Amino acid sequence: MSAKGKEPAGQKDATPTNPRGIPYAPFVDKVEDYVTSRDDVQSTLRSFQEMISKYQFMELNLQRRVAGLKDKMPDIEKTLETVRFLKTRTEESDPIETTFELNDTLYAKASIPPTDEVYLWLGANVMLAYPIDEAESLLTSKLAAAKQSYANCEEDLEFLREQITTMEVAIARVYNWDVVQKRKEKADEERKGKGAEDGAQPNG
Repeated sequence: MSAKGKEPAGQKDATPTNPRGIPYAPFVDKVEDYVTSRDDVQSTLRSFQEMISKYQFMELNLQRRVAGLKDKMPDIEKTLETVRFLKTRTEESDPIETTFELNDTLYAKASIPPTDEVYLWLGANVMLAYPIDEAESLLTSKLAAAKQSYANCEEDLEFLREQITTMEVAIARVYNWDVVQKRKEKADEERKGKGAEDGAQPNG
């Protein structure tokens, strides 16, 4: 087997990537650049199929991340709006009568006086107190980061779909090349067999 037959699995360090490090799929223009004989076909097809599986795995993880961000961003926006509303209230403002959720089906009434401090959930059952200005700044940066992450995920998903399509085309080209070579070999064998038969016939 020649060195060319190993290219799909052996050029990881030289493979260009997108901004998040996802490698580009090789574009198979000439099948002969990847396989030099029919002996190379199965290993090349396996290598390409493994690449598709990796892309599909990354695609699944990104889809889950996008779903999480879709749930997360409205919560951050709602919290930011609340903080900004509390920020507008002065010491002379009357307390706010409201209800807050204890769990999915249980709410409690509360009276909220003007305040310059709020408590924010940071995750993992951690809540910290922040001055309102700091809370607004933190939530604004978190919302911007979430939106950027969402945009990156959408861009990466589109990129992955393109790479999967490229690999599917590559597999089809290698497979079709193998079929053509198989037909050529069969035709050559038939010609050789016919020539041997003609040569073996006695002269009349």
